[in-house]
Amino acid sequence: MKTLCFTLVLLLLSACCLQIATSPGSCCFRFFDQLIPQKFVARITQTHHSCVKKAFIVQTIRGRQICYSQAFQWAQNVYDSFHSAAGSGQQN
Repeated sequence: MKTLCFTLVLLLLSACCLQIATSPGSCCFRFFDQLIPQKFVARITQTHHSCVKKAFIVQTIRGRQICYSQAFQWAQNVYDSFHSAAGSGQQN
């Protein structure tokens, strides 16, 4: 009985680890369309390439995550600003 329980636990853990390793991360399905001050943006990343809708995920300094469409020019500008500053050693 102990061996069966141990085996099941290992199987479940393996399945969870496999799911984490192969999952695309966060995808966006609804988009925010209002500007927020750039000084409140802590981080901005692109969604995984396997997501159906291409988007940016903005994390605010308070930890809130907001999805913006990649077609939304403000989000593209913020993304470019963050990533050009990161490459030059500057911070916003």
